[in-house]
Amino acid sequence: MWWHGKIRRGWKIIANILQKLVENSQNAIDDGVYDISETLSKSEIDLQQLIKNNIHASLITEIKFSSPAEGDIRQISDPLQIAKSMMSGGAQALSILTQPYLFNGSPEYFIKIRKNVKIPLLMKDVMIDKIQIDAAKKMGADYFLLIQALFDKGFVDDIDELIDYGHEKDLKILLEIHTKTEFENALKTDADIIGINNRNLDTLEIDLYTTKKLLENFQKSKIILSESGIKSTDDVKFLHDCGADAFLIGTSIMKSSDIQKRVSELVNAIWK
Repeated sequence: MWWHGKIRRGWKIIANILQKLVENSQNAIDDGVYDISETLSKSEIDLQQLIKNNIHASLITEIKFSSPAEGDIRQISDPLQIAKSMMSGGAQALSILTQPYLFNGSPEYFIKIRKNVKIPLLMKDVMIDKIQIDAAKKMGADYFLLIQALFDKGFVDDIDELIDYGHEKDLKILLEIHTKTEFENALKTDADIIGINNRNLDTLEIDLYTTKKLLENFQKSKIILSESGIKSTDDVKFLHDCGADAFLIGTSIMKSSDIQKRVSELVNAIWK
């Protein structure tokens, strides 16, 4: 098992949050959540090339019904219909929560969507074990998420091993960071895309200037995704001007009464 389960004294608050997330994933593993019987194919579309060539804002829109920070976000409904609305609005890829605890996600949602859409899909979960990566492969994921803080704080061992294992499975990795140190560590890995989380895991507060501060004087070597707290077209324009190549947006879209229209507005915030 990859989880150490120990909290270092200097990280009490963040460790409590991260520990809960890790515990949830371990419980899901123990409960057989990631025991996938089907084998589906991933998309044939290259997300990174899409992002590079897009003249509008590149959106990865997220299907999630709740979160630790927001609580209930949207009444649980057909994830496929939500996915189709997001795609009609111009989303280039979808992020689908598969973590059942705190997020009300499910691999079943992912599988249902994968069977019916051709665009790239991100398995959004707190990944701590190769069992979850195997599930991503079977479900037809194109990407899965890793969180740099889990490795830097000692909750999960050897980030390079999980990244290499993912690549061996023909999967790509979105590596999420929040601090300068995490960013520097992430850039040393073979992760395919770096995601800057604007949410502070110490406080769960959001500051879009996190993206701005981390990208100052950054010599771009990987595609940069900005995540969390993106609510308006002005937010998208601001983050694009800061150097973000793409945007992962979930809550503000999932709360919308017209998902297709909301996605379209955000996509059209940029015209290159």
